[in-house]
Amino acid sequence: MKLEQLNFHHLFYFWHVAKVGHLTQAAQELHTSQSALSAQIRQLEDRIGEVLFTREARRLVLTDTGQLVLSYAEEIFGLSREMLGRLQGRSEGVTRLRIGSVATLSRNYQENRIRPLLTDPTVVLTLESGLLDGLLTRLIQHQLDVVLANETVPSDVNRPLHCHFLGSQAISFVGPAHLWEPLSLRVPDDLDSLDIALPGPRSAIRAQFDALCASSNVTPRVRAEVDDMAMLRLIARDSGWVTVLPEVVVQDELQSGSLVRVGQSDLLQERFYAITTPHRHHTEVLEQLLSGTQRPR
Repeated sequence: MKLEQLNFHHLFYFWHVAKVGHLTQAAQELHTSQSALSAQIRQLEDRIGEVLFTREARRLVLTDTGQLVLSYAEEIFGLSREMLGRLQGRSEGVTRLRIGSVATLSRNYQENRIRPLLTDPTVVLTLESGLLDGLLTRLIQHQLDVVLANETVPSDVNRPLHCHFLGSQAISFVGPAHLWEPLSLRVPDDLDSLDIALPGPRSAIRAQFDALCASSNVTPRVRAEVDDMAMLRLIARDSGWVTVLPEVVVQDELQSGSLVRVGQSDLLQERFYAITTPHRHHTEVLEQLLSGTQRPR
């Protein structure tokens, strides 16, 4: 059967009957006759070539095929309700929020940001990671609702985007407690010839760090350059080197005492942004993410 042969009106009637489980009640709710409703479902069964219901006592029971068709119908009509809700500036039922995040952004920061949504049973999250340009392309094509980044995007009349500043945090120098707990670094003076692990060259943090070293005429011994914050966390934990990163990346290790902060500079800051398109169809869930507040339920 080809897609154009599928009558979605018949599928809607099937969906409603399957949810109610009783033909007479479904007919009353749909303001049609029981015989007309039965005919619609029979036509759908003829198109599919499978029986969708069996009758047990006075109730209709889904066959295995009926269960499968119902699962797809739930998705189809659930998305339809969501689309209408978004177009009308409101949300109905389950809301999907599609979030992209740049690969250099801390996973701990992302999880902290979305944590209020994790307890909301009406929210389904899709999380993607990648390079900023690719994520912005998907955002413009409405395949993502928001992109979380640690850099802003240049103004471009051909690619209008809104950049929402979410906050900032100081960048720290951390090291293993068994080597560094009684010690501290004078930043930047003590960085010269120091074994150090850094974010990769594409990182905004790295650009700030390189500028700090150049202006102070110090040259650390760079032992690792890592784009991925999860890998940089492992290197901070296991290498014995001093590592430059946002404390949120190693929040668990700092709390447990396996890592300690050995230095900090006010000149090194990570800034966080949520990038959206300027269209008006923002859901409550997206606004909640942007504001960092818990939606009342």
